[in-house]
Amino acid sequence: MSDALNLPAELRERAGKGASRELRRNGRVPAVIYGGNEEPTTIHVEEKLLYRQLMTGHFMNSIIMVEVDGKLLRTLPKDVALHPVNGRPLHVDFLRLSRDATIAVSVPVVFANEEESPGLKRGGVLNVVRHELELVCDADKIPSEIVIDVTGVEVGDSIHISAVTLPEGSVSAITDRDFTIATVVAPSALKRSDAEAAEEEATEA
Repeated sequence: MSDALNLPAELRERAGKGASRELRRNGRVPAVIYGGNEEPTTIHVEEKLLYRQLMTGHFMNSIIMVEVDGKLLRTLPKDVALHPVNGRPLHVDFLRLSRDATIAVSVPVVFANEEESPGLKRGGVLNVVRHELELVCDADKIPSEIVIDVTGVEVGDSIHISAVTLPEGSVSAITDRDFTIATVVAPSALKRSDAEAAEEEATEA
């Protein structure tokens, strides 16, 4: 799991578009913390610090400890609105977490030991169907990534969710089918050579 990130915040005294625009002009980003059977808490955070955390690449899968009025609130980012032109963060939604909460997250997939895949060594191509897995996790055990070992995978093989060992505290959010995560497919040249070999075998027979 990614380490928790700390994000200082201040309470928002005013709501509305005008107040939000003023905050952004002053280098702040409006945000809200909701959930946990409590009233939403409207806050604002420093844009530069938020942007640095966004650039870590794992912000959306990290526990964010938001510090408001001297109190640390355990949260998970649920949505970040970005400016369509310059990409600056405009608003953030945080979900308040209890210690025993379970949450749905999207976790990136990473493939390991590609040099140990006979299919890839023959020139096959790893065709990734799902770059992320939808998981239901314990809030304090969110994996930063899911590593899939492709040792021994041949051309034509598929990797399904049933073949993946998920970390403790995580299960697939999709339970009604054994979906495909990736396949190893033959490039055109390899397909032609296999077809020619098959024709030669048929002719010799």
